[in-house]
Amino acid sequence: MLVLVAPGQGAQTPGFLTPWLELPGAADRIAAWSDAIELDLVHYGTKADADEIRDTAVAQPLLVAAGLLSAAALGEVTPGVVAGHSVGEFTAAAFAGVLDAEAALRLVRTRGLAMADAAAITATGMSALLGGDPEVTVPHLEKLGLTAANVNGAGQIVAAGTLEQLAALEADKPEGVRRVVALKVAGAFHTHHMAPAVAKLEEAAKQLSPAAPVTRYVSNKDGQVVTDGAEVVARLVGQVANPVRWDLCMETFQTLGATALIEVCPGGTLTGLAKRALPGVATVALKTPDDLDAARTLIAEHAAV
Repeated sequence: MLVLVAPGQGAQTPGFLTPWLELPGAADRIAAWSDAIELDLVHYGTKADADEIRDTAVAQPLLVAAGLLSAAALGEVTPGVVAGHSVGEFTAAAFAGVLDAEAALRLVRTRGLAMADAAAITATGMSALLGGDPEVTVPHLEKLGLTAANVNGAGQIVAAGTLEQLAALEADKPEGVRRVVALKVAGAFHTHHMAPAVAKLEEAAKQLSPAAPVTRYVSNKDGQVVTDGAEVVARLVGQVANPVRWDLCMETFQTLGATALIEVCPGGTLTGLAKRALPGVATVALKTPDDLDAARTLIAEHAAV
């Protein structure tokens, strides 16, 4: 059984979209999406520097566009499960047929702008903690005023809060944590700092007509399979200010019998977690079009008929 997943913010790197635009029809597709959301995805995906694509309002639609483009390059694929990490849930919602590509991009453009506005209120950020026991780490973060915004499994938790709180974390790591790594994001996502963005996203979501998922969609909220399109969208809205439970998503993949996992562009983060948390599950990360053949082989061996 094949799982198709999409990464979240922080996975982007300068120029990562360049090789994908060489594929037939890709440049035209990206240009059309750029026009639809009034954002030059080609520029940001090929020429912009790290600081430009760190901007929340840019990074989020760029990541969703890249995920959709790379998945389309795979050809016909029938995954048993789809999911996305944080903003990757919008990509997954399009994979599941809940939203079409343009609707997903319009909504995520609103999300990025709203979250950027919320992030500008207070200087905040996120840092990944490598190692440690969640039962020890989470109370330690709470003591420092931080939130465990991403519980990713495989020994990784992402803390979020003010820059002062994150600096305090650097100086006072929880027992067992080997490293604290600042992420390439511009705010404390999935915390109460993002509450102003939720209201804006709720308004935008009222304009949508979501369809029921055509494949199993696993939600970041609790790792559960969601079968109603309106509920998927409601969860997309709420997750802006609530923790991502990727650990529970991976537990669901395992329970459902996952045998293979493909992470769309810019892949690497979620396949890395899967290799540690889902032993025996074959993985492919789509980083460049050179990875498509390996992904197609995996699809042929593991996708539903």
